[in-house]
Amino acid sequence: MVHQNESCSAEQVPMSFLTCLLYALEGWTVVEHLNYVAYLLWLFSPLLVAFILPGLVIIILYVNIIILHIYKRRTDLKEAYFNDFWDGARQVLATIWHGHARIWNGYEVYGLENIPDGPALLVFYHGATPIDFFYLTATVIIKKKRIFHVVADHFVFSLPGFKLLLDVFDVLHGSQEECVKALKNGHLLAIAPGGVREALFSNENYTLLWGNRKGFARVAIDAKVPIIPMFTQNVREGIRTLGGLRLFRMIYEYFRLPIVPLYGNFPVKLRTYIGDPIPYDPNVTPAELAEKTKNAVQSLIDKHQKIPGNVFRALMERFDIWKKKD
Repeated sequence: MVHQNESCSAEQVPMSFLTCLLYALEGWTVVEHLNYVAYLLWLFSPLLVAFILPGLVIIILYVNIIILHIYKRRTDLKEAYFNDFWDGARQVLATIWHGHARIWNGYEVYGLENIPDGPALLVFYHGATPIDFFYLTATVIIKKKRIFHVVADHFVFSLPGFKLLLDVFDVLHGSQEECVKALKNGHLLAIAPGGVREALFSNENYTLLWGNRKGFARVAIDAKVPIIPMFTQNVREGIRTLGGLRLFRMIYEYFRLPIVPLYGNFPVKLRTYIGDPIPYDPNVTPAELAEKTKNAVQSLIDKHQKIPGNVFRALMERFDIWKKKD
């Protein structure tokens, strides 16, 4: 080991271990200014620590808050586990997600009373990720003691380690038969007709990319249930995609693989709006019902979302500075 005032060169120049190490690295890599980089790191290390440590404290505080939320609901959780093992697990996860939603996005739900006690089909706009649907699911589990059966894209079922989660939360492949069966059994069902294409390639203008899809309307008609439109304000400002780049669109259309980079997870204000139910009408066709539902979701977007979406404005809405007047 080289100590202070020892040498590591032929010229017998006294130097510290760190200086000696840098000297050796310079010789190996021919990077003459490596010692200056080390000096800058040393110079700014107190500043870096000053920013990192408070962040760690805040994270710990958030974890504590979520634990307190769970503790606050301990009675409900105990009852849930007595009734059904997985129901208890769902309640715990719902509590964690609900705490995260409130802390990170100041999450709010309007129109929760529009979700009936019986079966219904929830149709929603798909953000870059369905984070708002996770939040809504947690809210419905906690406040209405119900869960959604939800239709997911096929690639979700191939994700390693996801099978148990998908089974516990009743995620479906999406065939019309199993969707109708779930509704006839009295469950809530959720579908985003735009699917992965809308998630990855819609943008800050919140364009609905439903194409000619009307299978969800056939499901609602066959099951004789109402359709409930839903939209979450600022959902695309929270997490965004690079789907606007032509290369990623070509890859998806050719290979059907959702290989599009995501970025963000900004703590923007999220508000979910649940619209008035569209009642079952035996005289309406699937095409007519699909168009009626699309118009209902578009109406929620027009009413509650400023176009184009803006990340900074969505962040400021946490403080109600840019709150959209309903």
